[in-house]
Amino acid sequence: MRGWWQDLTDLVLPADCAGCGAPRTALCPRCRATLDGGVPRRARPVPEPAGLPVVHAVAPYAAEVRALLLAHKERGALALAAALGVALARAVRAGLGSGAEEAGGGGLGGAGGAGAGPVGQSWREPLLLVPVPSARWAVRARGHDPVRRMALAAARELRRTGTPARVAAVLRQRRAVADQTGLDAPGRLANLAGALEVTAGGGRLLGDGRRVVLVDDLMTTGASLAEAARALRETVMSGANGGTAVYRAITREGREERRISEEQERTESVHGAPEKAVPNARARMPRAAVIAAPADSLEIARN
Repeated sequence: MRGWWQDLTDLVLPADCAGCGAPRTALCPRCRATLDGGVPRRARPVPEPAGLPVVHAVAPYAAEVRALLLAHKERGALALAAALGVALARAVRAGLGSGAEEAGGGGLGGAGGAGAGPVGQSWREPLLLVPVPSARWAVRARGHDPVRRMALAAARELRRTGTPARVAAVLRQRRAVADQTGLDAPGRLANLAGALEVTAGGGRLLGDGRRVVLVDDLMTTGASLAEAARALRETVMSGANGGTAVYRAITREGREERRISEEQERTESVHGAPEKAVPNARARMPRAAVIAAPADSLEIARN
């Protein structure tokens, strides 16, 4: 209800730019150019958590970009979702391009597999954008799920520009976690360790050789993306190693949002197993894309 009312308010009432405060525009040309003008770069926090996928970001987390993300996430500035989604789509494309250089197999984020080909070539199966889930209490407090909303906008932009894509919200929290604010890098890793799981039925989507990109609004320490990648990777590896899980997927799409509902499926966890013991482990690593990351984690742009 809050999200519906905010959408209506954004259409009727004048707003100031969420990035710089310029009057009577939700996003001024200068702040839009900040989102649109940067070259997507690989982001690598220091220290880099184990299992962190290759992450691309479009902008440093500072100034106007920081204000835009906070306005969308915490203040319900839903009109920003489209522009943020376009920026996120650019980071996704950058990750797909790097995948051709770094991975030789299919599956999670790999450059090969079903429908493989050069970037820009038609693929048989749509790219899956998997949002990093927010805590249920945070979604209730905000009245919307900001990452899912941006992911849907990014998928629309990717389809518009020739890349078949859809959102697959196949991750969920399986235990309560503390607010990450104020935690250092080790604290965030400990807080999130083992906190995410793939929904029942999600494994069937992930195990079909689909290209998968994890998406989030922001990466700081990389703890959230590393935990999300672990949950995806374990699900796929469980199936590859002879798991007997049977999925009866019941899917329904409404207003471009995919919801997967299934009976809970219990599968053997391989948490903590060395990646070198799994064939083609690198090919099974998903990619990741975010809007922003700390400036000191971004690689120097080469172009």
